[in-house]
Amino acid sequence: MIPLLILFLSLSLSLSLSLSQSQQLKSTFIDCGSTVGSTINGRYYQPDTNYISVGTPKNLTISVLDNTLSTVRSFPYLNNLGTKFCYVFNSYRGAKHLVRTTYFYGGINGDNSPSPPVFDQLVDGTFWSVVNTTDDYVKGDASYYEGVFVAKGKTMSVCVGVNKYTDSDLFINALDVVILGDSLYNSTDFDKYGLRLVARNSFGYSGNNLRYPDDQYDRFWEPFQQTDIPAANNSVPVSGFWNLPPSKIFDTILKTNKSGPMELLWPPASLPNSSYYIALYFANDQTSSRVISISLNGITYYKNLNMTRDGATVFATQWPLAGSTKLTLSPMSSSDTSPSINGGEIFQVLTLGRKTHTGDVIALEDIKKSFQNPPIDWSGDPCFPPEYSWSGVTCFTGSRNRIVTLNLTSMGLTGSLSPGIRRLTALTDIWLGNNSLSGSIPDLSKLRLLETLHLEDNQFTGEFPSSLGNITGLRELFLQNNNLTGEIPNSLLTKPGLDLRTSGNNLSTPSSA
Repeated sequence: MIPLLILFLSLSLSLSLSLSQSQQLKSTFIDCGSTVGSTINGRYYQPDTNYISVGTPKNLTISVLDNTLSTVRSFPYLNNLGTKFCYVFNSYRGAKHLVRTTYFYGGINGDNSPSPPVFDQLVDGTFWSVVNTTDDYVKGDASYYEGVFVAKGKTMSVCVGVNKYTDSDLFINALDVVILGDSLYNSTDFDKYGLRLVARNSFGYSGNNLRYPDDQYDRFWEPFQQTDIPAANNSVPVSGFWNLPPSKIFDTILKTNKSGPMELLWPPASLPNSSYYIALYFANDQTSSRVISISLNGITYYKNLNMTRDGATVFATQWPLAGSTKLTLSPMSSSDTSPSINGGEIFQVLTLGRKTHTGDVIALEDIKKSFQNPPIDWSGDPCFPPEYSWSGVTCFTGSRNRIVTLNLTSMGLTGSLSPGIRRLTALTDIWLGNNSLSGSIPDLSKLRLLETLHLEDNQFTGEFPSSLGNITGLRELFLQNNNLTGEIPNSLLTKPGLDLRTSGNNLSTPSSA
């Protein structure tokens, strides 16, 4: 694939910037593990109890510089590979959401687990990244991860999940969600892709991270300096940049005093072999001509960029990179001064995962509500990513991703069986035996593909559901050891090939009625 490279001059966007700056920050900030709300760094953080129903809130016993790090929500590690724990929050369908997670271990798992666990994080049905905070934690730093995703429905989920490297309880300190303006990163096809932040830097800057209110969308801009290249203050007032970076990143600049190329090891981390969205921001602090050629690992990225005091953004939507990256800015023969740069962003382009059929999700949510103690991993997308499907749920992946089996045998379930189960019309097998479910058995006649129904050894009451006789493909019907009454339909008693078990109930047959 040939990456798309585009240059945008800042003047063309001055109107959109002035409109965007008048908007309020649309955001949800969640202090994970906290039971009360609080204002931290000028932002109101909510307790997380309205967004998740599993896990244990805990307080760190060590001092922290940021109050959002003082509490965590912890999730049990029980050698339960493929188990996920999800926050679910309201979203704006079709809008771009900046999602940021923050992690600071603080020894929360005790002396037997001195190092932070390694685990996965997910957004809806998409694998987002591995969470490995070890290096940051050794330095006493928190770790944060950021991505950009478009909401496909009225809610979104952010999950942590047990992977093969996990060796102790999972945790999370904070979850931030911010609605981004329509113009940001809009060259990305968000129907197919999401963006995972690799680096976002203000070049030549040496202070704390820039964020809201300097950045109207509360993006983090980390300082970046390189010892062999001097940093300088910049005196260029700019506005209207593509992607709307904060004006403060143009207060500093990296530039060389030499006449030759300027080479930056950026981003600092080694990259996996993938495609990347890259945006570079420039503004000339000189009245003299500054014309440069930009290359990445020796491959021309953009040629003959004439930097002006108005500034420019150069970005690529999908640029292939792997390993270490060297960004080279070379002066062209028409340039009167050395190269310089103000800011940069780089994201890994993620292929979005699938989503479970909406009707099936609604039906499973109804079933979950009818259980008094649903499985702890029943949140987020039921089927995706496939390695993180819900316990007891088997899915068929195709043009419509449907639930085909439900197996919660011997799960210690209490509560009732929701009538919403009838909307799982692709079900072929239901195993709910050996639990403590009570109430009546709902009408299942719409489950025309059903072949197996196991409800034995529960506490179901009420009339025998005669509608079961209308399911033509039924091959196993186990209802023994409940408290059912009434008459077994003759259509079931005489059905060829049906294994019917009803002992342990107060039932009659047509011949003995």
